[in-house]
Amino acid sequence: MRRSLIAGSSPDDVELYRQMLRIRRFEEGVLTSFSSGIFYGTTHTYIGQEADAVGVLACRREGDVVVSNHRCHGHFLAYGGSMHALAAELMGRATGVTGGRGGSQHVQWKDFYANGILGGTIPLAVGMALAEKSLNTGKIVFAFMGDGTLGEGVVYESLNMASLWSLPVLFVLENNRYAQTTPVQLHLAGEIADRFESFAIPTAEADTVDVIEILELAQEAVATVRAGEGPQALVLHTYRYGPHSKGDDTRDPEEVLRYRKRDPLPLQAERLDPDLRQRVEVEVETEVAEAFQRAQDDPHADPASLTSPLDIAP
Repeated sequence: MRRSLIAGSSPDDVELYRQMLRIRRFEEGVLTSFSSGIFYGTTHTYIGQEADAVGVLACRREGDVVVSNHRCHGHFLAYGGSMHALAAELMGRATGVTGGRGGSQHVQWKDFYANGILGGTIPLAVGMALAEKSLNTGKIVFAFMGDGTLGEGVVYESLNMASLWSLPVLFVLENNRYAQTTPVQLHLAGEIADRFESFAIPTAEADTVDVIEILELAQEAVATVRAGEGPQALVLHTYRYGPHSKGDDTRDPEEVLRYRKRDPLPLQAERLDPDLRQRVEVEVETEVAEAFQRAQDDPHADPASLTSPLDIAP
């Protein structure tokens, strides 16, 4: 299904654009402000990959589990997490998602889990899928991973178990074409989809930045998982516009510019009435500015509270 441009912009078109823009503006703010000293640790932005998180997680139901990785901000915002709480977490504030303790990579809220251990999230996701199946909840697990994750042996052990036990998990492989600074052609032999299919996990693959195309692929895969037919995989070829973390970028600038010509945001923006699009953009700019300012005004996390129960509602 392909929506016509501009004429009769649907609510879904508007919401998809809004969610991608929220991620983009938040991440741009983080990347440009990191050198000011308001953030702690490091960060890995999601700029350029927004269509993946938004398209896939548009299929999520309440209670479904989402397992993310070190590049988790986009997944968290698409999941429905608070932008203010995420900004506060990066700033080490008591109002952060995990009380200012986890920083950029270690985020947990409701049924959303992320950490920065490469590949270590995948056995967690499989274990959670086993729990959901054992309890017969009808819930499924979304497990996001990058191309660099495929260098970890525990990933293949996890794929094997997920397939053998027919677990309700959707593996979402985001190939942004680099493992830190190593291009994919230098760190992966063969085809990415073969990694999943060798364990009898049906795999859909797309090289696209169109959030509608990704949504449609995800809907089909999610429906299969929900029907109890075992794990599925999506391989989404994308590109990150920012560095691996906050400053380590060895890529040819011309390559980055070439990929920026297929930006997911302008593509979706074309489906919106211009006045409506402008209103959404102003609203998002305001939300981001307010989130950062509120977070900066919040109190720092108190180390003495580390042994106290958390009561945080982002």
